[in-house]
Amino acid sequence: MTIAILGLGNMGKGLAKRLEGKADLVLASRSGATSYEAAVKGADIVILALPYAAALDVAASLDLAGKIVVDLSNPVTADFSGLSIGHSTSAAEQIAAVAKGARVVKAFNTIFASLFDTPASATAAVPVFVAGDDEAAVAAVADLAAKAGFAVERIGGLDGARLVEPVGMLNIRLGYGLGRGTAIAPSWLKLAA
Repeated sequence: MTIAILGLGNMGKGLAKRLEGKADLVLASRSGATSYEAAVKGADIVILALPYAAALDVAASLDLAGKIVVDLSNPVTADFSGLSIGHSTSAAEQIAAVAKGARVVKAFNTIFASLFDTPASATAAVPVFVAGDDEAAVAAVADLAAKAGFAVERIGGLDGARLVEPVGMLNIRLGYGLGRGTAIAPSWLKLAA
């Protein structure tokens, strides 16, 4: 399975580092040697490692029909004080609306890029929440999250992105706004009854 990572900022580079040697990767950026179009052409999974507005534009401009498309963005406001959309829709659903024929999955939006620099053993219990309407696509992205060294929490259909994008914003608020730093992540525990 070939995975195209579009965007080589902190999240894109970090995810590529964690997946190196575990998947066939094609890395692309706006100014890199490989264009988004070329990267997508042979990919089975396309990861939009871009801010929400850029991810929406790129998804609308590419032929993503039949591809599994992973949205890891949070639709934050320009000043990072909150979400620009939410509760009745999500970034992932907006991307799905413009990425005609793609199987969009929400994942990786509740973790900071700095976690990719820690050993995978340290993040093995950190959940990556995965939401999508296509079960095979969700399974493929769940497998990808596990290969990247994270626990997987499946949260149902793509409308579940409406729930985890606010969790991503909460993590941003805790990390930046309240000074806890970027070495934090939400956890999900099942307690004995």
